[in-house]
Amino acid sequence: MTDNDLVLRTTHQRVTTVTLNRPEALNALSTGMKNAIITCFEALRDDHDTDVIILTGAGRSFTAGLDLKELGQIGFTERTIGDLQEVVTSVGKPLIGAINGFAITGGFELALMCDILVGTPDTRFADTHVRMGVVPGWGLSQRLAALIGRSRAMEMSLTGNYVDAETAERWGLINNILPPSELLPHCQALAEAMLAGDHKTLEEVHRLIRYGQDHTLAEGISEERRASRTHEGDKRPETLESRRLKVIDRGRQQIDADA
Repeated sequence: MTDNDLVLRTTHQRVTTVTLNRPEALNALSTGMKNAIITCFEALRDDHDTDVIILTGAGRSFTAGLDLKELGQIGFTERTIGDLQEVVTSVGKPLIGAINGFAITGGFELALMCDILVGTPDTRFADTHVRMGVVPGWGLSQRLAALIGRSRAMEMSLTGNYVDAETAERWGLINNILPPSELLPHCQALAEAMLAGDHKTLEEVHRLIRYGQDHTLAEGISEERRASRTHEGDKRPETLESRRLKVIDRGRQQIDADA
């Protein structure tokens, strides 16, 4: 398998699905795999045919984390072509994590770089950094506590215990649990629902929520006010009325579907 085969891309309706493709190794993050992810996300950042990204894994794992076999041979010498965390988190487009199986340690960190996480009954999370004697370097110690709370994050990171899909959903780590066959179709539908809104506003609200992760509440509110004042959108009365009717009609359809 060449490096070009380690990460696969398919695009449909302006939604690109990125698949980590080392199923025989549980999609472990070898140097080649990390470089392929960096190359892929650098391309997606500037890809005008992609507005939303879905990230998943081939086989029974999202990714089991760093390639321990490789680390046993070369150690932690960094040989990647860029900063994976920086490239993934700065892609500038909504990123949905379709967590189809194991997301362990470095793989857990990659999952936490996503904006939305969806799982299956086979989804499992674990942070084994402490057991490996390695301090996280891709943001896990900060993002996990912000997502599920300090107490639960402490439990996961200090024990290294695995968390199953039901617990992950209850803790707010994943939004839904879907049968494996429905995972990617659900994520695709979620992405297409995002794209039904105003594109410029989608980009700006996505940026603002991301901004809030790295700043205080006061700074986030201030940035939101600034963005609201300067946002360049079509606010003509006839446009707003057309959108209002569409929003009402969509709401009625969703209520009828739930009835």
